[in-house]
This record gives sequence, C-alpha cells and structure tokens, in this order.
Amino acid sequence: MSHLPSPPQKHKGEHKGHGLPRGSERGSSSRDKDRSVTVSSTVPMPVGGKGSRTSCSPSTLQKVPNRLINEKSPYLLQHAYNPVDWYPWGQEAFDKARKENKPIFLSVGYSTCHWCHMMEEESFQNEEIGRLLSEDFVSVKVDREERPDVDKATSSGGGWPMNVWLTPNLQPFVGGTYFPPEDGLTRVGFRTVLLRIREQWKQNKTTLLENSQRVTTALLARSEISMGDRQVPPSAATMNSRCFQQLDEGYDEEYGGFAEAPKFPTPVILNFLFSYWLSHRLTQDGSRAQQMALHTLKMMANGGIRDHVGQGFHRYSTDRQWHIPHFEKMLYDQAQLAVAYTQAFQISGDEFYSDVAKGILQYVARNLSHRSGGFYSAEDADSPPERGMRPKEGAFYVWTVKEVQQLLPEPVLGATEPLTSGQLLMKHYGLTEAGNISPSQDPKGELQGQNVLTVRYSLELTAARFGLDVDAVRTLLNTGLEKLFQARKHRPKPHLDSKMLAAWNGLMVSGYAVTGAVLGLERLITCAINGAKFLKRHMFDVARGRLMRTCYAGPGGTVEHSNPPCWGFLEDYAFVVRGLLDLYEASQESSWLEWALRLQDTQDRLFWDTRGGGYFCSEAELGAGLPLRLKDDQDGAEPSANSVSAHNLLRLHGFTGHKDWMDKCVCLLTAFSERMRRVPVALPEMVRALSAHQQTLKQIVICGDPQAKDTKALLQCVHSIYIPNKVLILANGDPSSFLSRQLPFLSTLRRLEDRATAYVCENQACSMPITEPNELRKLLHQ
Repeated sequence: MSHLPSPPQKHKGEHKGHGLPRGSERGSSSRDKDRSVTVSSTVPMPVGGKGSRTSCSPSTLQKVPNRLINEKSPYLLQHAYNPVDWYPWGQEAFDKARKENKPIFLSVGYSTCHWCHMMEEESFQNEEIGRLLSEDFVSVKVDREERPDVDKATSSGGGWPMNVWLTPNLQPFVGGTYFPPEDGLTRVGFRTVLLRIREQWKQNKTTLLENSQRVTTALLARSEISMGDRQVPPSAATMNSRCFQQLDEGYDEEYGGFAEAPKFPTPVILNFLFSYWLSHRLTQDGSRAQQMALHTLKMMANGGIRDHVGQGFHRYSTDRQWHIPHFEKMLYDQAQLAVAYTQAFQISGDEFYSDVAKGILQYVARNLSHRSGGFYSAEDADSPPERGMRPKEGAFYVWTVKEVQQLLPEPVLGATEPLTSGQLLMKHYGLTEAGNISPSQDPKGELQGQNVLTVRYSLELTAARFGLDVDAVRTLLNTGLEKLFQARKHRPKPHLDSKMLAAWNGLMVSGYAVTGAVLGLERLITCAINGAKFLKRHMFDVARGRLMRTCYAGPGGTVEHSNPPCWGFLEDYAFVVRGLLDLYEASQESSWLEWALRLQDTQDRLFWDTRGGGYFCSEAELGAGLPLRLKDDQDGAEPSANSVSAHNLLRLHGFTGHKDWMDKCVCLLTAFSERMRRVPVALPEMVRALSAHQQTLKQIVICGDPQAKDTKALLQCVHSIYIPNKVLILANGDPSSFLSRQLPFLSTLRRLEDRATAYVCENQACSMPITEPNELRKLLHQ
C-alpha cells in the first residue's frame, strides 16, 4: 500500500526495494512502486524509514509487562513493557477485534530498526497514546523477520516501521511508516492519526470498509503472477540485453553503484553483471559489465560502508561516495557480499577482493555466530557512546582525531617529515580535526567532530607522500587498525539481534562454502558444515520433514524455539537448498545433496502453484486470514525466493536428471515472463536463471578418490574458475552411491590410467577424459 505525502527527506530511511536507480520505470523497479496501491483516506500518512536502534533503558518503561513478555522475538520483547495492550499476531487478537468491532492497529518492525525504536520511545511509551491504542483499537505487534508474509500481505510499499490499520477481517484500509508523536509543520502526528481513525470508524465505517475492499482488490490484482496463456519463457538474450542496458544507464561512473543516495550494496546486480560478462566476454558490453561490478565492489570496500576496523559491511551508504553509512549490520548482506567478493577474485585474480571476503567471514565468525554453528540476524546501528548514556547512531564505529593520536603516538622512522603512526593512519583514512561527517549526513547532530574511516589514497600514494616503503605502510596501517580494534572492545557494544532465521542461515552457509572452496580454505568449509548441521539439528522437524523459520539464542549457549514453532516460508526452503547445494560442491559430502532434494520436495508440496506456476511465499494454511497469498517479484537486498528456486531447480536437475524439476523451472520462468519483460532490472537474479536454462548447465564430473591429491587438484581447478552455470559432481566409482543411482551415466565414466579424471558434460555429451588441471582449465575457459 502506498502512502500519502512524504515529509522532507531528513531521515536515513530504508525502503523495501534497494539499490536501483530511482525516478523512472527503469529506476523504480522495487516491489514498492510496482505493487503500490493508492489508499484513499481522510488521514494523511507520512512516510518515514527503517534503521536501527537499541531499546531504551528499563527506567523509562512501565513496570508491568504486557502479553509480549511471553514471546521469543527480540523485537517483540523490546515492546513488552510499553503501556500498550499489545497482542502478537494470532487468533486471540482477531477474535477480540471481531467481538468488539474494533479496527486492528498492526505495527510491523524488527529488532535493529532505528525508526521503529524512535517511534517506540516517542509514541508507544507515551501513556496517553498507549491508552488510545488499548481502548479504541486491537493493537498487534509483528516482527517482520519472523512473519514476512504478514508484512507483504498488508502493505506494498514504504519501509519500517510499517503501521497499518485493518478491518476485523484483516483487510487493510490505511497505512504509513514512521509518525512523530505530535503534529509538526510538515506532517501529522501519531496521536492525531489515531483520533481521526477512531472518529472515522465510529462515524464513517461504511466508507472505510469500501476502501479496504478496493485496497485488497488492487493488491490482489498487482500480486497476480501466472503463466496465463504463455507456453514458454521470454528470450534470455533479450532479457539480458535489456537488464544490462537499464543498469548501464543508472550506473555511477565515478563512485560505482546504481543510485545517487542512499546507496545499497545490491549483490543480485553484481551477480548479474558477472554472469553477463562471462557470456559477452568478447564484446564491449561484456567488458563494461565486468568493469561496473569490479569498480563498485572496490569503491564499497574502500568506503565507510565497510568497517575497516572490525570488518563486515554496514547496511547502506547515506551518500553517493559510500562514505557515511547507516551503521546497522545485517547477516544477509555479509553472506551475499562474501560470495560477490569471492567471485570478483575468481574473475580478476586480485587478492584485494579475496581479502575483503575473508574479512567479512572473520567478522561473522566473531560477532554473528552461535557456538553451535548457527548465525544471528543483525547488529544495531546505535549504541551508547559511554555506559549509561543514551544510544547514538554509529557511536561504536566513529573516531575523533584525539582518540587516534592517543592510541597511536609512536613516531614513524624513515619518513620525510615528522610523522606518528596516528597521523599516517588519519591521512590514509581521511580523518580530520573537525570530523569528516557533513552536517547534512548528521541531522540529529550526534556525530559532530567524529570520523568514519574511508580509504582516501592507495598504499602507493600514501607511501610516496611520506617517502616510505609500501610494505612498511601496509604493516603500520594494519598495526594501527588492530590497536583501534582492541580499544573499541571497551566501548558499549551495539544491540545484537540473536534471533536465527533459516533463510539467512542458508545464505551464510553459501557464503562460507563458496569462499572456502574458491580460496581452498578448509576452515571456512567447516564453518559452512557447522552451519548446515545447526540447521538440521535446530531448525528442521524430522518427523514432518519441514523447516522452522526461527530459533533463538537461549541462556548458556542453548537454543530456544517459540511455541508453537514458526514454520518456514518459501525463502527459508529456497535459501537453505541453495546453501546445501553450494556446500555439497565445496565438501563433496553427498548427505547435504540428499537433504537438499528432500527439502525441495517439501517446498514443491507446500508452496508450488499448480495452476499459475511459480511458488507462493507462504503456505496456504499458514497464511489463513491474510487478504492475499503473494509471489514475491523483486530481487532486492535479498534475492527473491522464486529467483533462487529457479536456479535450484536447474541445479537439482543437473545433479539428478529428474525431469520434473526442469519442467517446474520452465513453468516458474514462464509465470514471471511479464514481470521480466516489463522491468527486467527488478529481477536480475531471475534473468540469470533464464540464461542458465537457455544456455544449459555444464556437468563437471571428477572421477577419483575424494582424499587423493590428484582429485583435490582437479576439484580446486574447477573452484578457482568463475563458472556460474555448472554442477560439480564427484564420482567415487561406487555404483551404489547416491549420485550414481540418480545419474546412471556416471558409472560409464572411467579413471584414465588410474588417475583422477575429469569430464565436462553438456547436452547429454561428455568431453574426452582429462587428467591434468591445466588441460581442464583450458577447456573450462572456452
């Protein structure tokens, strides 16, 4: 649902579709604009944004908890002491609304969301507003990371917090994002909104109900994705060309990325550009695609959006230069960016990119990992500058010149002028006495005199500036960063959202598996294996064969679940299956492949649309009562689950030869044909799948002993090359093995002279046997 007039853009808001140019059909391809519905209402609805903040100190809250105290979600628990009669999403709330004939106030957010917590402090902790919400509405809190289906089905735009008013039958009639508590010069306050809706519900309910019906009808129309009369998907060549042209038009030549500001890391776009380069290597457009992706990754890694002290990437940049970030760190960004930087290393051979990927995974291992192998969701943007102080955005991450000088006072020997380690670091990373954050990037004045580290010069230029050796400068800077890191440990840490989501854990398994395989680092593959074991142990119901969406870090390293459990959505299955396929190729342990096949069978049973093709985002029974059942049509901060599923189905067909999965893939791509034709840049990951389908996958078979050196050499050769449209199979010579039973032709492939031997198979034909890695490399580069 779209909202009425937006206030001046003084907030660092995040919207639900990220990273694409704005202001045209090409540039407005987020799910928000394409599924937006104008809502008629007498209540003007301002738009805010999403960010992150820790919750307030208990002293400001009421002493008696509301019913959210019984929930497991960190976000819902942050609201457990509000003076609001909150309900979690469920039948108890719906029954109350119907019995008392009251509208439902639905508030959707998540634990590390800055503007969610601003609204909590200003409105939900306000006694008068709490009384209005409790007496005149049935107030429902939803963690959008636990229930993405509720978020998507009740709104079609904006960001978070998302505030929507529903009829007792769960049909939305008006909505908005962040509201200030009281009226201001540019927008209406939350208290006024509540009073107006209360009055309209009493005096003009018929009009509101008619409006809700129009909204629901419009949402249903916009959500309709189906094969219709189409028999085949569109031309991959045409979709590729259009998608590339749309990205090329919006590309920032100087700083990389695809928007002015704010700028989001958008790995789905970078993945597309790398794939496009591979199939157009000999053309100018192919070279251009490679340059766009590599330049963007380099500018991001040098910018302040990367945490140069502790590694990992922040959520987005508030400026065009990637300099001042919104400081929140999300697991799904780390997972996807690790893969993107690893692929950049495969393509370029530049260890700059592999070092960034390793740094990301080092951060995840240190800050976002449960001792049993799972991965936490996020770290907040805000933290107290000192213990006991009110949280401020970025406080954990920023530095004053004085701090750096005190930490790094040692003189640098051999420089052409008097120089300390601190001065060298400040020059290289752009720190200034006045601070390097402009007032326009700091609307609340919280960052005056502070600096965000951002690489201003190459090592060579910094070395030349002071007459130093490049290796010496590198060592000095690394030593300086380590001292800052140790000093930062003493600061109050940002809030950790210790909720674990199956989908994001699946993405992280991919991140560790792909990076570990490409770089030949077994310790990273072990982290991927531990992540998959965690999923199977704590987020999989063996008896039902179903994934659970969430689990939570309990005391003493334990793992807890909500009761009843929150069952997995489409994205949980799609992302976990992808992770398991990547893990099989990295580890060659067929048990992960077997589990992937079982999960895909469950996904097909629970979510497949037998009439229209493609997958619904939620189960029919899980979404009971919601006004619509969606098929997500946007590759944004995360790829859409249907895009990932299209790739998974192709790969599973390559691993098993099961025709049903190829047929499903074709149906899925056909169902999304119109969306791809209209705005291909909205679905770059699906356009990649379309290309993989029409070009066919390579089956790369290595026949050999998994532990033998010659087998490992051939496997490492394959991993070192960027080949997105492939399945990698280890045939160990056992005809009773899982893969041999799936693909009988494997038993016909022999080792040559008892050496590990590779075959590259395509279109039911295999290459001559290859035993030398160099020969295999040549063939795969053709």
